Amino acid sequence: MRLPLLVLCLCLCGSVFAQPGSSLLRWTREGNSYYEDIRTSAGNIVRVDFPGHKETVVVDKEQLKGLDIKSFAFSEDGKKLLLFVNAKRVWRYDTRGDYWVYDLASHQLSQVGKGRPASSLLFAKLSPDGSRVAYSSEHNVYVEELATGVVKCLTSTEGTRKLINGTFDWVYEEELECRDGFRWSPDSRYIAYWQIDANQVKDYLMLNTTDSTYPYVVPVEYPVAGEAPSPYKIGVVDVAAGTNRFMDIPGDPRQTYLPRMEWAANSSELVIQQLNRKQNESKLFFCDIATGKTSPIYDETDAAYIECKGAWQDGVVAGWDWLNGGKEFLWVTEKDGWRHIYRVSRDGKKETLVTKGDYDVIHVSLIDEKNNWVYFIASPENATQKYLFRTRLDGKGKMERLTPVSEPGTHEYDLSPSGLYALHTYSSANMGEKQEWVGLPAHQTLMTATSAGDNEGPRSKVEFFKVTTADGVQMDGWMVKPVPFDSTKKYPVLFYVYGEPAAQTVTDEYGTGNNFLYAGNMAADGYIYISVENRGTPAPKGREWRKSIYRKIGRLNIRDQAMAAREILKWRFVDSSRVAVWGWSGGGSSTLNLMFQYPDIYKTGIAIAAVGNQLSYDNIYQERYMGLPQENREDFVAGSPITYAKNLKGNLLYIHGTGDDNVHYQNAERLLNALIKYNKVFSFMAYPNRSHGIFEGEGTQQHLAHLFTDFLRKNCPGGGR
Repeated sequence: MRLPLLVLCLCLCGSVFAQPGSSLLRWTREGNSYYEDIRTSAGNIVRVDFPGHKETVVVDKEQLKGLDIKSFAFSEDGKKLLLFVNAKRVWRYDTRGDYWVYDLASHQLSQVGKGRPASSLLFAKLSPDGSRVAYSSEHNVYVEELATGVVKCLTSTEGTRKLINGTFDWVYEEELECRDGFRWSPDSRYIAYWQIDANQVKDYLMLNTTDSTYPYVVPVEYPVAGEAPSPYKIGVVDVAAGTNRFMDIPGDPRQTYLPRMEWAANSSELVIQQLNRKQNESKLFFCDIATGKTSPIYDETDAAYIECKGAWQDGVVAGWDWLNGGKEFLWVTEKDGWRHIYRVSRDGKKETLVTKGDYDVIHVSLIDEKNNWVYFIASPENATQKYLFRTRLDGKGKMERLTPVSEPGTHEYDLSPSGLYALHTYSSANMGEKQEWVGLPAHQTLMTATSAGDNEGPRSKVEFFKVTTADGVQMDGWMVKPVPFDSTKKYPVLFYVYGEPAAQTVTDEYGTGNNFLYAGNMAADGYIYISVENRGTPAPKGREWRKSIYRKIGRLNIRDQAMAAREILKWRFVDSSRVAVWGWSGGGSSTLNLMFQYPDIYKTGIAIAAVGNQLSYDNIYQERYMGLPQENREDFVAGSPITYAKNLKGNLLYIHGTGDDNVHYQNAERLLNALIKYNKVFSFMAYPNRSHGIFEGEGTQQHLAHLFTDFLRKNCPGGGR
């Protein structure tokens, strides 16, 4: 439910493996060189040095004995190389596999965890001193001496499917981005880890009816809205002694969440973040690992909710941003109405606003404490775009835009630790994705890089516009017109919608305006293709824009979409008798709600993997944005498509995968029952044993595209009239 399909599929195809605090690009520690992607280096480990972009083979592929390497990481001293191979998918990402260690001095290559089942290791990490490697496997945390090969289980082999050590249950991973669940101490003496006890969480029983003669049950620990989450513990193990101490964390672990835990710039304390059940209060604590005692340092509340990413951010394990030798840290909060960076003293008593102004920091790109800079992505003037800025880390001075003004669109940067170099990736809706290496702060091009995307551009020009509704809400939108286009004719319109707090659809980047499910050319077939961005989406328009949707999913976003559609239907070239809408996941839910709540506007709808009843979706997501069903159940009911199924008048195609672990197939069957009850005629397609992305299996994506296209053409035919 969290992401539209295009983003979801990109995530599923990605590889994730990095050491704490690293970027997706493997920069060397001094920041003047990086390691080339293994997929583009013919299997060798290659270092590339700036400014001349000189390539040096560090490890030849022959020395790696033909291993099919998914990813790699160096030890802190650069003398050992940890290799990730035989990767297997765990829910969303390829995080489970096998690991090998290559010693650059002795040229020896040895497998880690030889006694473990194949592809059962997760998140292996070399100790800071390079003498050991730790990993999670089958719900326990292990440590292995590299010199002797001796393996020790640090969690007493007590881990089970329901008692999870060193990683997380389904909902923590999906909604808090928590995956890697253990941390080496800086002195290599201790390992701190999460323990998640899902024994008290009910299993959702998925049924696999395709992979064997007799169907079998696939259980997933899945707390729905209104159900308490899995309780947690934080344990710290003395690696040499094997002794374990759990931290004494205040609060009820069944009514709180613990999304972040890191070492507190030393090897004697941890820093943790705790959210209450409603996720509208965030507390930071220090934990003394010798006694287990905790002490509060920082507390923040919000009238709606506090967005919080866990240990896994943007595909890598996220550290804690310490400054001044651990005496201060950086913190991002929306408490003044905008998402800003603050510099906070270690005891939490003093804070300095670093970024100032009526704009949102989209994300922090680099902290360069040595030179007193923090680099970040923002877009003060246009919420559909992204640019690189920097400002003084001490909060003095004005922010500087580093992205040239001559290049409007969406810009992302992977900055070197020194802040001197970056891989710059950029595109716009009407320009394919391009990459270049740049020198900063002047942003001079050092070298063009191979494009990561299709430079052909979209099939037709994307036009951006703004529309103001009868409620006075101004919304961004994009439109792709038919080709050829005759303004004296009226054309059908297809709206693409998501509409929930997890994602934007109106962004000035490559891919916008392309319908990846349409088997043909929509513009040539005479369709107007449109998306508008309602309130409540994560656009950088300030806290009020984003959080106005609190307790109103399925109502406020739906009204915004419908009111925008009414304004668009006034355009002389739009045919109000041929109006279609489609969406996936949360967009599927929005599609159903639009079809049911505004049947006078939307005549045809295609809803994929939709939540039909908010009370059936997971607790972390639904309670964050809607509150607790025990307190305001009526809001969940009022925002659920199933409540309005009796109003269907138009042509509906509903699609769902029976193996969807995210938005369960139960949503489909309950919605079908409601439609049947009210004698509504509709079309339905179940994809056997497919997950939320509906991509598994031979021919699936082609079949889905043709199903989508044929239904649209039949019920909302293209062409000007």
